[in-house]
Amino acid sequence: MATLLAVMLPVGLWVGGAQPIAVGLIPAPWDKLAHAGVFALLAMALGYASGLRRLALLLLAFAGALGVGVVDEWHQLFLPGRSADLDDLTADAIGAALGAWAIYFKHR
Repeated sequence: MATLLAVMLPVGLWVGGAQPIAVGLIPAPWDKLAHAGVFALLAMALGYASGLRRLALLLLAFAGALGVGVVDEWHQLFLPGRSADLDDLTADAIGAALGAWAIYFKHR
């Protein structure tokens, strides 16, 4: 289930984010909370699905989720009505860090 979630969340971001309805779907400042929540969940899914332990789990979960965030923001540069935003990427990084720490401590 974690592997499926780790695959479907990015697909949902990229496919769903390309739809016209995604423009302004969640108003500021709540969009940052949504970013953090989604990327925390993604980091936990990546960490759990990896089967790794200790520092490797923490690094993979964080780096994987942040990598998806970078690609998502880059993708938004090419979408009408959307824009890449450093604040969104920061919220993604905070969520990824929280999710990575959560799964790391669960497996400790």
